[in-house]
Amino acid sequence: MTAVEISSPVTLLASPAGGGRLAEVRARAAAREESRQARQRARASRHRRSVEELRHVVERGQAQLHADGDRPEATAVEVVAWAVREFGPYLAVASSMQDLVLAHLVSRQLPFVDVLFGDTGYHFAETLGTRGAVEIEMDVDVVDVRPALTVAEQDAQHGPRLHDRDPEACCAMRKVAPMRQALQGYEAWATGVRRGETAARANAPLVSFDERNGVVKINPLAAWTDEEVQEYARTHGVVVNPLLSDGYPSVGCEPCTQRVEAGQDARAGRWAGRDKDECGLHV
Repeated sequence: MTAVEISSPVTLLASPAGGGRLAEVRARAAAREESRQARQRARASRHRRSVEELRHVVERGQAQLHADGDRPEATAVEVVAWAVREFGPYLAVASSMQDLVLAHLVSRQLPFVDVLFGDTGYHFAETLGTRGAVEIEMDVDVVDVRPALTVAEQDAQHGPRLHDRDPEACCAMRKVAPMRQALQGYEAWATGVRRGETAARANAPLVSFDERNGVVKINPLAAWTDEEVQEYARTHGVVVNPLLSDGYPSVGCEPCTQRVEAGQDARAGRWAGRDKDECGLHV
């Protein structure tokens, strides 16, 4: 993917006339705070639904959105529209700050949607810079999801460089468990999982019930190709991680992510040399 400069404007909020860049940023921050308060009021008026109720929602969603006979599968925009109608303030978007295509797509229908960022403590500086740019440039509300232990505390309890010795345990503590905890405040999460990424994701549905986290999982971009993601980012000036144009077609934590050679699978640089291609969030 060709990276867009992280200072490129991605604005759904109208800029104050004659106010300049600083006024635009301040206006977006004020609108974000208003949205947070409105979301809190909306949640106060409707409690989070039970697991059984959410399972019924999934059944309805699958009937409406999945292909059936001559009826084609719903488009990404249609899936997002359904999710916004169904879940409203109880919908979140997951993002690793690789690209913000999904967050942009959702924010066009649900401005200042919560974007859950798993801040593991091991990210590239470019990833953290992208996270900062997103909050300035986009109509979303970034929620940092952090592990119970800092990196130093984890090193003290489990020994340094656990990611080298036991990457599964490291991912479980720094990614999977914190996200599971964060999702308890929502009914559904939208992820950027796409069928063309790995064999394990080849049959990813648009809508399913996430048994591990007890929420509805929505994959609006499931059918999208790499080229479609790239074209959307270019067309809409979406913030993307500059590492994508520096040999990292898939960006994870710095200690466990390498550049890939031309022609290699996009995720070949993730946990290279190990029988592992998922952190555990999506399996």
